[in-house]
Amino acid sequence: MDPRRTIVLATRNPGKIRELREVLGALGLSVAGLEAHGDIPEPPETGETFAANARDKAAYYARATGQWCLADDSGLVVDALGGEPGVHSARYAADRCPAGAGRDVIDAANNARLLAELRDVADARRTARFVCHLALSDGRRILVEACDSVEGRIGHEPRGHNGFGYDPLFYLPELGCTTAELPSEKKNALSHRGKALRHFARLLADYLKNA
Repeated sequence: MDPRRTIVLATRNPGKIRELREVLGALGLSVAGLEAHGDIPEPPETGETFAANARDKAAYYARATGQWCLADDSGLVVDALGGEPGVHSARYAADRCPAGAGRDVIDAANNARLLAELRDVADARRTARFVCHLALSDGRRILVEACDSVEGRIGHEPRGHNGFGYDPLFYLPELGCTTAELPSEKKNALSHRGKALRHFARLLADYLKNA
């Protein structure tokens, strides 16, 4: 099989796989998750930027699977906190959770820490953005990459249930709601991952034409 016809996504998250399958399917590509390749150990995330982590993960899993691999690294950047939690977004408060805690428990702890850090920060200084960087590797080099973001502000309390991570705190002033209060279709249309994915798909289409 031509390795370019299947792209392995560096995640076991079914939601991410479904989203990518919908977008990349239009290019004649199939998307597979890591579960099809056995129990591959996760690589350490040591990069200081979203781009570095995405590139490292893509190359690592491409070498481990022998196929093109697409990885993303994404998170929340809060201006008043000097860019934190940044690349540590998913584990911002993991040390405050019991061993083996599930994603919901860790998300709640992350949100609680973020609110505590911003307790005395005025609305005008609570500006933030979600960032997503996508990178595709064949194991030797990065073939295509794209990055995008969405601007917002950190609220004072969680609102909404249609989301995960920091969505209940990420307020969109122009819409008057958090990303967790948006219906899925609208959230995906304006999300950092959705925007980066559409940008990536255009670049990948051009790459495949010239490969």
